[in-house]
Amino acid sequence: MQAHHDPPALRNGGLTSSDAAARLIRDGPNQLPTAHRVPWWRRLVAQLTHFFALLLWFASALAFVAGMPELGIAVIVVIAVNGIFAFVQQERAEKAAERLGELLPTTIVVRRDGALRTVDARDLVVGDLVVLAGGDRVPADLRLTVAGRCTFDESTLTGESEPVLRRTGADVFAGTFVAEGESEGVVTATGANTRLAGIAALTTAVRRPPGPLDLEIQRIVRILAFGSVGVGAVFFAVSILVGISWQDAFLFAVGITVALVPEGLLPTVTLSLALGAQRMARDNALVRNLEAVETLGSTTFICTDKTGTLTENRMNVVEAWTSAGTVTVRGEGYAPTGTVAGPEPAVAAAATAGLAGAAASKGGITFEGDEWRAVGDPMEAAIAAFAARLAGSDAQPGPVTLRFVFDPRRRRESVVVDGQLLLKGAPDAVLSRCADRGERIDRAEAALADMASRGLRVLAVARRALTDPGAMTDPDLAERDLELLGLLGMEDPPRSAVPAALQAARGAGIKIAMLTGDHPETARAIAREIGLLGAEGKVVQGKNLPDDDQMLGAMLDRDGIVISRVSPEQKLRVAKALQDRGHVVAMTGDGVNDGPALRQADIGVAMGEGGTDVAREAADLVLLDDDFTTILTAVEQGRATYANIRRFFSYHLTSNVAELTPFALWGLSGGQFPLALGVLQILCIDIGTDLLPALALGGEPPSRNTLERPPEKRHLVDRTLLVRVFGVLGPIEAIVEMSAFLVALLVAGWRPGSEFPTGPALLAASGAAFAAVVLGQVGAAFACRSASRPPWQLGWGSNRLLLWAVLVELVALVVFLGVAPVAAVLGHAVPPWEALGVALLGIPAILTADFVYKTVRSRRR
Repeated sequence: MQAHHDPPALRNGGLTSSDAAARLIRDGPNQLPTAHRVPWWRRLVAQLTHFFALLLWFASALAFVAGMPELGIAVIVVIAVNGIFAFVQQERAEKAAERLGELLPTTIVVRRDGALRTVDARDLVVGDLVVLAGGDRVPADLRLTVAGRCTFDESTLTGESEPVLRRTGADVFAGTFVAEGESEGVVTATGANTRLAGIAALTTAVRRPPGPLDLEIQRIVRILAFGSVGVGAVFFAVSILVGISWQDAFLFAVGITVALVPEGLLPTVTLSLALGAQRMARDNALVRNLEAVETLGSTTFICTDKTGTLTENRMNVVEAWTSAGTVTVRGEGYAPTGTVAGPEPAVAAAATAGLAGAAASKGGITFEGDEWRAVGDPMEAAIAAFAARLAGSDAQPGPVTLRFVFDPRRRRESVVVDGQLLLKGAPDAVLSRCADRGERIDRAEAALADMASRGLRVLAVARRALTDPGAMTDPDLAERDLELLGLLGMEDPPRSAVPAALQAARGAGIKIAMLTGDHPETARAIAREIGLLGAEGKVVQGKNLPDDDQMLGAMLDRDGIVISRVSPEQKLRVAKALQDRGHVVAMTGDGVNDGPALRQADIGVAMGEGGTDVAREAADLVLLDDDFTTILTAVEQGRATYANIRRFFSYHLTSNVAELTPFALWGLSGGQFPLALGVLQILCIDIGTDLLPALALGGEPPSRNTLERPPEKRHLVDRTLLVRVFGVLGPIEAIVEMSAFLVALLVAGWRPGSEFPTGPALLAASGAAFAAVVLGQVGAAFACRSASRPPWQLGWGSNRLLLWAVLVELVALVVFLGVAPVAAVLGHAVPPWEALGVALLGIPAILTADFVYKTVRSRRR
């Protein structure tokens, strides 16, 4: 890392506010042109022409050819309802994603009116003087006025992963990132005139590869599509063999095919993911792509930072060691006032160390509103407050004439003030470069060990006189032969909710590792305090990680491991090693160099408050509050979304059993047993009564035990689900359905062994079967809310969407049965009261059978 000189360029005061306002009006906001979107009508057409839709279009056409226009129209209604709903949900999801993106802060520091100001990046204009630091995203095309030896990540434009050196006078472009160093530049182009705008269209053409959820849905769609067509073909053949006309045989085949098609599958998946993302947003977790919602639920290993994630990132220097003695300081927040205790020589020495540390910092404190606030890094603000408490708020270092910015490899930074090099950094990176390696350093190392063991974050401060500051260009040459001024011990209290969150994560089958750049003893103390360092816990320094990836994975694959002094490159290795052992890894990060590790992890988690643009760009999830507990909340929502999609399949397949039973009895009897349900009635159930409850199940909130079991490692439709549907729920609903049908026939005078009645009696019996299926689905909707608990333990009103959906379903049932013209089209009539009473038994029968099944299964488990 090389140096740059602050003057004379930094004396440029930038534009005035009035000039900037006039140019903003003239040139417009600094934002890319809105990406070209496919016209709405083409997006709607796409929803009406996917595989399922094409299958149904074909069936509709054949129905018209066969002289059955009612069936053809009904199938078109199925296509239209499914397509329009999916279209509406997709549009809502896209708009929600746009709103979530707008919540991310897009601000930049500029010089205006001779002072530093933070402005919205959209308000930048040509001529603005922009101030950039490592990790910042370049907001517009710039010509650098101060750069020294800054490097920029231009992979967005060039595809080259290695950062590129850019010196003063060079051009840098919107969309790139500052990899290392600090710089300033004058805006040369904004918005549509930037180089990035010219290639933005290419970016929109790139499609993400299908994720695990997409692949699983595609697998189920293929199975159901071919299965439904196959079953329909079998029944068509059976119908022909028993002497049914080909028109009627086709009618039966289409009915079975339609009954098996899950019309609400794709809308339900989209709705579940969108609701999960919205709930996460309310809990301060912004999802950058919807599929990440489901992936979060599969997380088995979380690699988390310490500062700001497990701790409050509310730094306070509470202790300072100097060769003259130790000083303790107490203050409120970042206020420059507080109490100081210690020998007078030690207080004076600590004040000198504090002023040197503040001079070597870019951050500070400011009074806004009615309180003192941090400007920049909280750690640097804490040093500034400490210096003010000891030396007075009026004590200020001289002007900075040379700066060596912080480098994660050097782990220190320094400035030149009045011919002196003032430096702060990690103790082991500073003590080793001090000239005096005698008793003072030994005492300092003992003090360091003591402070670190108490969980304090420690920085070392040193200085050196320079004979020719202007000749210094290499920090490794300048930062040597140092005089140690002291050690500053900072307190960063753990977040109060973290211990409970860690315990919940362990109960959820998730292992936790802390990856931090802190001293190993500091990391150990914090990990022990929050309960992370358990029986299997182990503290390892990054430099001691094994070179072999398999050995690394074996060492890491334990709960409560702590890796201190970790580098970004080592974080990337950690993510790969854990993935090689089959883990789904969530990795947190906030720095520019964390980007590769965040991309490598299954779920990259960036900090929204203290993170860099690079980290947020690479992440799948952004924490607005930088809080570890928010990650666990997001995992819970991810699991709930996965469970909701399984709930939909349980509900839909239960209905399929009841809808197919009349056709199965008809086929097995060789056409002698009358059909209890017709094709139009099945279509009416699928789109008129079943669809809304199915969608409402997609909005089921997380259950109380969502985080009390390991992550799901099974298909959406597995043996457990199929046993419950085809062995319990489906048969009970079918039995009630056929019982209501037979009771209606008995009321009409039919007796076993005699010919089945036709006309009004058969229509009333069909109405009874129709009512039994709809009412059975009411019970199934509540039963499917949980795979292990009955609905009365969940709270009947905890899913209001379902209550409204069931109410609409019951109203629709009354309309379909009681409105004579509608009933005539569907081919049924109002059932007798006796049969309707049997149909009503479907609700308690389903709930009772489901409760018994869950109880037996729970005892076996």
